[in-house]
Amino acid sequence: MRLKSRSHNYSNFPMGFYFVFLVVVIVFPFRLEASTLHRNLREINGSISNRRIDDETVFPIHDSEAQVIPQASTKANEKNETRRKLKCHCDVCKETNNICETTGYCFTSKTIKDGQEILQYRCLDEKFTLADRLPIQCHSSKERQYEFRIDCCEFDFCNNKDLPLPKRAENPNPVTNYALIVLIVVASIACICVIFVLVTSFQGRLKNSGSRQILPEDSMCDPNVPILPGKSIRDLIEMTTSGSGSAGLPLLQQRSIARQIQLIDVIGKGRFGEVWRGKWRGEMVAVKIFSSREESSWFREAEIYQTKMLRHENILGFIAADNKDNGTWTQLWLVTDYHEHGSLYDYLTIRIVDVKTMMGMALSIATGLAHMHMEILGTHGKMTVDDYMGKPGIAHRDLKSKNILVKSNLTCAIGDLGLAVRHNVKNDSVDIPSTDRVGTKRYMAPEVLDDTIDITQLDAFKRADVYAFGLILWELARRCDIGGKYDDYQLPFFDVVQPDPTIEEMRKVVCVDRQRPIIPNRWDSSDTLRGVSKVMKECWYSNPSSRLTALRIKKTLDNIRNDTINIINA
Repeated sequence: MRLKSRSHNYSNFPMGFYFVFLVVVIVFPFRLEASTLHRNLREINGSISNRRIDDETVFPIHDSEAQVIPQASTKANEKNETRRKLKCHCDVCKETNNICETTGYCFTSKTIKDGQEILQYRCLDEKFTLADRLPIQCHSSKERQYEFRIDCCEFDFCNNKDLPLPKRAENPNPVTNYALIVLIVVASIACICVIFVLVTSFQGRLKNSGSRQILPEDSMCDPNVPILPGKSIRDLIEMTTSGSGSAGLPLLQQRSIARQIQLIDVIGKGRFGEVWRGKWRGEMVAVKIFSSREESSWFREAEIYQTKMLRHENILGFIAADNKDNGTWTQLWLVTDYHEHGSLYDYLTIRIVDVKTMMGMALSIATGLAHMHMEILGTHGKMTVDDYMGKPGIAHRDLKSKNILVKSNLTCAIGDLGLAVRHNVKNDSVDIPSTDRVGTKRYMAPEVLDDTIDITQLDAFKRADVYAFGLILWELARRCDIGGKYDDYQLPFFDVVQPDPTIEEMRKVVCVDRQRPIIPNRWDSSDTLRGVSKVMKECWYSNPSSRLTALRIKKTLDNIRNDTINIINA
């Protein structure tokens, strides 16, 4: 199927732009660093050529060499007798208390050598003096301004001062510059790669934005013509599954439906991902979108939903499963029937129910659970284990009010089969899914909490489902309006554990203290609630074998409902 998008096509963007961009990003830093390197090398060469001049002003620091500049000749001394002698600080004149005299200048110099500052203060002989300006020895070279400075003065003790050197803006070391160039080039290439990935991803999202909203012209057929000659999804399912026992459409039809769904809004979130409300050719559907890391959960749930003969009015209707991969992200879709009332938890949180509605909900849940638990043998004559064609027994393992949907007629359907287990008839075992997910701790049976459940027997998991059903029945009964009296909605064990209890907390409450939800006294005034409370207590037994079966619960609740209807109609 060729998908189109409303978005502009950026794939034809001129490649010349990318080329110019690459040249600017890579070549410009090279030119900048090359000019800098050339300038720094000239500075180094200049400093080397001027070393001889500057070295004449750097004096030896050995004590034995008290005089650094050679003394003037006798004739010169006689000539300078008329000039007043200056007293200067001298760092090497220890014998004269670090003081020297001269008819020339006092000077201070600072040199950076091997990272260390060398400060010198001494006398400069008059033979270096000039008539109209300071001698060359009193000038610092511009090339060495960052590592050498000298200052001369002409009054007593004027050379005891510090000479700050300017901070070096750039390191003239060629090796460092080469490393800097390499770093800039690598960083530029990395930036280009990131930009390329972002542009590609952006283009991919624009091109594949139709993965969520498929346009009519993108369909394999006209949008007003069904894939099969039915008028709705229900028609398609009935036509393709009738008589075959299959619980799902053929794979290609599932994919066709999934890729023609328009997502509308998010209606729920969980640890697996999100649930969206969607539309397929005017019909509302629910789309459970798994993240790619939850692929095993998606595959398992789709597999369970498509178990032979599982389709039932009180089990959430499965429509399609599909994986959408556009190269940049992957979404795993599970498409089911949409029920506008949401989950039983959502419904009871904001609404109360009358006796008749409560019994209809309770009976429908029990009916769906009994169908899941039931093992249906094949009907094609004499069967062997190897060619078994019936429905295996299935246990839910995460039954709770949030996993039960309320239908428009106020009956219920059991959903979220991701943790369900099936009976493998061939080797008489239980196929437990390989997933890290566990059931909801608040609804766990005692044998699950204390880890004494026999995981090799499907009946053990069925009895754990019955325990959870008893808690759901308690939630329903609390919201039942009898004579204008009803209770606020609460989760089971709300009064003894925190909102998100740990297994240890639940084990202490359920297994050690043997506590169960409290039965309000007002229920005794109603025959219906009294009968329902008796059923839920028989679901809560600590001994799993003492609990009712789902089929027995269904029959008992059916009798209670009939009695209730007779009382109402009387």
